[in-house]
Amino acid sequence: MAWFRRSKEGITGEAQKKDMPDGQWTKCPGCGEIIHKKQLEQNLFCCPKCNTHFRIGSKEYFAILLDEGSFKEMDKKMRSVDVLNFVDTKPYDKRLTDTMKKTSLMDAVRTGTGEIEKIPVAMACMDFAFIGGSMGSVVGEKLSRVIDKAREEEIPLIIISSSGGARMMESALSLMQLAKTSAKLAQLSDAGVPYISVLTDPTTGGVTASFAMLGDIHIAEPGALIGFAGPRVIKQAVGKDLPPGFQRSEFLMEKGFVDVVTPRKDLRATIAKMLRLIEG
Repeated sequence: MAWFRRSKEGITGEAQKKDMPDGQWTKCPGCGEIIHKKQLEQNLFCCPKCNTHFRIGSKEYFAILLDEGSFKEMDKKMRSVDVLNFVDTKPYDKRLTDTMKKTSLMDAVRTGTGEIEKIPVAMACMDFAFIGGSMGSVVGEKLSRVIDKAREEEIPLIIISSSGGARMMESALSLMQLAKTSAKLAQLSDAGVPYISVLTDPTTGGVTASFAMLGDIHIAEPGALIGFAGPRVIKQAVGKDLPPGFQRSEFLMEKGFVDVVTPRKDLRATIAKMLRLIEG
């Protein structure tokens, strides 16, 4: 029996750990397929079996979309402050510090300039990993500055949204960013500078109610959740079952809120094609 236990432990314990190191495999939330992380990365973080698009951050989007070495980041060290001394399960200031250490990000958006197939662009990309991609004062200010950059240099603007909405820890200060970013985009439109909004999973709340849905062109990734209130809240409010695929990219395209649903592997080429059409 002792020999059997040792043998069994050797097969299912140490040997198995050597074959499958921790952190090397992940499970697809769509179909349950077990995927090696290297394979997932090579497939642009999309499931090779069902094409579920995994959530990724600004680092990955900049690498996928921009010409290599062309990205120049703006306002890199700008960070939020706890002006309201807000406390929920922990003080907001501590939540910020902990999230910065965990994600190596300063806030929920990164901005800058770069090139897509040699076309100069101003670009912003949100990071859901930073407090749910929530929009606070820093997100609003950084977006405003990159919008101004696009207007001043007369280069197209691209914003990639991934957010749970306004940041509750900043209360009314967060809600002010809806008006602030919308006003800046109005100035951009008046200047005749194009703005492409890319909607990823999830794009909800105050982000959807402001800059995310104010693009000249709206591109969405497949299956992305896009809406203001969540489907459960809406179902409780209307007291009816919601249509299949409600608030998903394909449903919104059918209803005219999204112009095109584009797989991640085609996103760079699609944006470049649209920019050339606009320029032409």
